Amino acid sequence: MALMHVDFFSDVLGMSVNMDVILPQQTKGQIGMEGRGAEGKYKTMYLLHGMSDDQTIWQRRTSIERYVSKLGIAVVMPTTHLAFYTDTTYGMKYWTFISQELPKICREFFPQMSAKREDTLAAGLSMGGYGAWKLGLGAGDTFGAAASLSGALDIVEDYKRNEEANPAGNLIFQGIFGSAEQLEGSENDLMTLAERRKAEQKALPRLYAWCGTEDFLYQGNLRAWDYVKKLGYDLTCEESSGDHQWKYWDAKIQDVLRWWLETDMDLQ
Repeated sequence: MALMHVDFFSDVLGMSVNMDVILPQQTKGQIGMEGRGAEGKYKTMYLLHGMSDDQTIWQRRTSIERYVSKLGIAVVMPTTHLAFYTDTTYGMKYWTFISQELPKICREFFPQMSAKREDTLAAGLSMGGYGAWKLGLGAGDTFGAAASLSGALDIVEDYKRNEEANPAGNLIFQGIFGSAEQLEGSENDLMTLAERRKAEQKALPRLYAWCGTEDFLYQGNLRAWDYVKKLGYDLTCEESSGDHQWKYWDAKIQDVLRWWLETDMDLQ
């Protein structure tokens, strides 16, 4: 496998940003790695971080490089700061960056990455789970599948809960989304995005979600799952005992890969 740290300039954000990229490599001599290259273009997973992290977190908290070593796929791990993958009210266009500019840049830098929607997955945890589903529902012509682990899928409820917890001012969420009234029913509300995608009669993304039953985001997940099921989305949803921590996400990202690639391969 090849692991690259890439610093590049985003015209959309007007600043330098970072991403780490894993690419398959044809090799037989790397201990503990299959090093299997893909035939033709690489399927690509965009793997998103949560609120408190950056592009390095998946490598530091999981064995993601080892898990994908048998699969011949590329993994893109971008940093998007604490912006909920959204064009914020304070003018930073993180949604435009992640949904439009980043895939274009990646395919220019790494021409072996497939441009087919069915070969492109968005996955992430917590804030990144929200971002992953947002890419599937709001940029479904690029991302054919989306997977959320402990995701903030009912963002309106999450906004209100944070507002109650911060009576002096919910400044982070207000800076990103505006008011609760501006958020609900907008393009940043995943359930609204799901309705719009369905109404446009475009190809719907495959969706996956897992959340632990002791997670503070569990009830919001149940609401989102029920909503997209009723709209007719192809949703695989799973729950099990667990709260909001890495030991579960390390295990479940392997299930995400098996689900997306439709394989029962042992990735350990």
